[in-house]
Amino acid sequence: MAGSDENNPGVIGPSQVGLRAGARGKFARATGQNRRALSIVNRDVVGAPPFPCAVKKRPLSQRNAVSNKIPSTHVHRPITRKFAADMASKQQMKPEVPNESDDFTIIDLDDPKESNDTEVPMFERHVEAMLEEIDRMEEVEMEDIAEGPFLDIDNGDKKNPLAVVEYIDDLYKFYRKAECTGCVPPNYMAQQHDINEKMRAILIDWLIEVHYKFELMEETLYLTVNVIDRFLTVHQVVRKKLQLVGITAMLLACKYEEVSVPVVEDLILISDKAYSRKEVLDMEKLMINTLQFNLSSPTPYVFMRRFLKAAQSNKKLELLSFFMIELCLVEYEMLKFPPSLLAAAAIFTAQCTIGGFKHWSKTCEWYTNYKEEQLVDCSRMMVTFHQKAGTGKLTGVQRKYCTSKYGYAAKTEPATFLLEAKS
Repeated sequence: MAGSDENNPGVIGPSQVGLRAGARGKFARATGQNRRALSIVNRDVVGAPPFPCAVKKRPLSQRNAVSNKIPSTHVHRPITRKFAADMASKQQMKPEVPNESDDFTIIDLDDPKESNDTEVPMFERHVEAMLEEIDRMEEVEMEDIAEGPFLDIDNGDKKNPLAVVEYIDDLYKFYRKAECTGCVPPNYMAQQHDINEKMRAILIDWLIEVHYKFELMEETLYLTVNVIDRFLTVHQVVRKKLQLVGITAMLLACKYEEVSVPVVEDLILISDKAYSRKEVLDMEKLMINTLQFNLSSPTPYVFMRRFLKAAQSNKKLELLSFFMIELCLVEYEMLKFPPSLLAAAAIFTAQCTIGGFKHWSKTCEWYTNYKEEQLVDCSRMMVTFHQKAGTGKLTGVQRKYCTSKYGYAAKTEPATFLLEAKS
């Protein structure tokens, strides 16, 4: 058996030296011929005449010198604006032109023709396009900032677990849907035969004074009025029982909202002993069954707290806003407005009253979902109520907000310019 000529320097087949055209530097291997040592192959390639794709290698130091001046187009790091600018400045440094004495030639394998010197290099076009894209994205970001000027009113409460920042938006979306079910028809008094809207106004005005005397929570007053209206919508009441409906509604609201609930005897005493304990308890059963034990309807107070936060209110604005909304509780005609709109209009009217001009910020518009045009009609009605608050027989709200506890809010001059704008 003949030995292999693989390690014999003198044995080289003629077909092993040539390069096959189009093979891109790969050697053609003939079937049945012996392999050669790698050192012999390297010696033959370096010593042979240069082929179109064969380039004589330079020493490592020379290749590093050239590569430092010719930036690579393959970037494996995030492109930032500063980094892109640095690459653009580096590419302006033209690579060193090799001398004629150099024994190597750089050939473009993709395009064998000579490239046009006036043509912009591909890398430069890439960098310029990249910089233009960065500029465009920065302009878009600035436009987004300009178009969204409203503030994140919950940003300061993210560490407060009582503020429930994670759920607050969902809560108020639910309130906006639920307020429709809690609203009463604005003409429900038409089905009552023995009472009318004036009697209702007298009852609410008196309950506001009772609420103030018992020092109850604000939520209790709004829920009391809501329970009264919802009960009168579906149940006929005679005139002499209307006050009983009022004190019983306040008893139910206290049980729902208050920590310390007034006893039945206190309510009987405040009504000048017009009713017995049994009558109060019987009316309580009737009302709670008529309402199907549902006391969770959102009232204007629920929206007032959120909207005042959006308005970045101070104590003066807060008290004046509540003065406006309590004036509306007495008025039967204000039942045509949903609770959220009443709350937003009260804050808008209070801002106009304090500032002397129309003011409704983008932040208020965003969180209330009401534009200024939607609030104007309701706000004008509030201004008329403010003008006549100290006159007539129903002055319970006026006297309440003329005290130091409520910042003398009722003594503020009404925003009459809102009425003039209508004409």
